[in-house]
Amino acid sequence: MKSIQFILTIAFLTFSSVQSQGVAATPEYIMELTADWKGERFPDGRPKVSDALLKRMKNIQIEEAWGYLRRKGYHNQYEGDWKILHPDRVMTGRVVTAQYMPLRPDYKELIKVKGAQENRDTIGGSNSWPIEMLVPGDVYVADGYGRIIDGTLIGSNLGNAIFANSQNGVIFDGGVRDVAGLLEIEGFNGWYRGDDPSFLAEQMLSEINTPIRIGRATILPGDVVLANRHGTIFIPAHLASELVLSSEVVGLRDQFGFQRLREKKYAPGQIDTKWTSAIEADFRNWIKEYPDNKLPMTRKELDDYLNNTDKE
Repeated sequence: MKSIQFILTIAFLTFSSVQSQGVAATPEYIMELTADWKGERFPDGRPKVSDALLKRMKNIQIEEAWGYLRRKGYHNQYEGDWKILHPDRVMTGRVVTAQYMPLRPDYKELIKVKGAQENRDTIGGSNSWPIEMLVPGDVYVADGYGRIIDGTLIGSNLGNAIFANSQNGVIFDGGVRDVAGLLEIEGFNGWYRGDDPSFLAEQMLSEINTPIRIGRATILPGDVVLANRHGTIFIPAHLASELVLSSEVVGLRDQFGFQRLREKKYAPGQIDTKWTSAIEADFRNWIKEYPDNKLPMTRKELDDYLNNTDKE
């Protein structure tokens, strides 16, 4: 009798869980996914990394971000081999994720019902749903499993809607159409696998703001993305601030090293290895004379970082 009651309880809980599953992740679920973030959040639960930090992130090199994340144990956050609308530009932002799958009629109908329950527009295509959720500073990141023909996630109309909401761009493991029109959207940028004249036909949206895979990277909603001509890297929100600061300090150390090499004060082998205490002391004196208005961070941030480094 007890075993039957246990089975019925599990069945009820499973049914309740299925019933509550929607297209978009709940704020509670997103907060569980990003529990290490201790700062402000958006109403949808995503970490609200500051605009000022996103701006500073644009000056960070992909290799520096990659190295920092690997030291923290995050080995699967980079993806390359993209077509880019404007390769000369850098894009940073807070990630909104979307998962797309090959079209299956019965599942598509369920998604439509779930979308209606979430008060989404069920007259147009569901590929507009993530776009409606974007806010300034967001980047729309979609797993389209590399499909291009009949898998073009946006054209110029949706591209304009994306930019109107986010003032930013997209990263699609899939296709786009009407590249000429997308190029005309001032300020918009996109990383994508290919372009094709076909419309979205054999692909359907399945989830919004859930974990997705883009090539060899795992992305969570609220991650910070750094995208440039060298690829894309997805940074957990709770690591973004320290990553930026540590990379900025590396940049300052590089400036110091280059200057001392030009002055022939040190040999290349001395700069290109772990610094001696004398060189480190020389750097600390050099950085004290660095103009505050040219530092990428505040003087307090720099001093605190260097003092914490001394303690390690």
